[in-house]
Amino acid sequence: MSIRATNQADVIPLRPLPAAAPALPREPLWRDLVGEVLRRERQAQGRTLKDVAEAARISMPYLSEVERGLKEASSEVLAAAAQALGLSLADVLALAGERLVSLTAARSRPRSLGSSAAGGRRSVRSTGPAGSAGAMRPSGPTGGVLLLAA
Repeated sequence: MSIRATNQADVIPLRPLPAAAPALPREPLWRDLVGEVLRRERQAQGRTLKDVAEAARISMPYLSEVERGLKEASSEVLAAAAQALGLSLADVLALAGERLVSLTAARSRPRSLGSSAAGGRRSVRSTGPAGSAGAMRPSGPTGGVLLLAA
């Protein structure tokens, strides 16, 4: 028996190893979601990448990279692309936000066994006028702004 063999010990785990959980899809990136919205809207209008890029006054290769989620566009570029598509920047961001919520909800469903009946989220209400996007506040008496991260 060699010295190397005598210096090796058997390792006995104190706790059983957790069962391998199925891998969840990666967290969606904001640039992917915004690009998806821009591309979907452009295609729905039957417009070419060249047409929209010229109307937005940005290069066609750059717009293509933004649509594919390869570039993180500035707010000015996003506003120009949105305007070229007849949308506001708020429209693009709202559509991307809706997509993020739906993807996040789909990601969290399989592992929601230990969460509450409300899906582990606190209730919030808008304090602005009806139909407006006012600040989100907890429904309790403490006030303050509550940011939800799903």
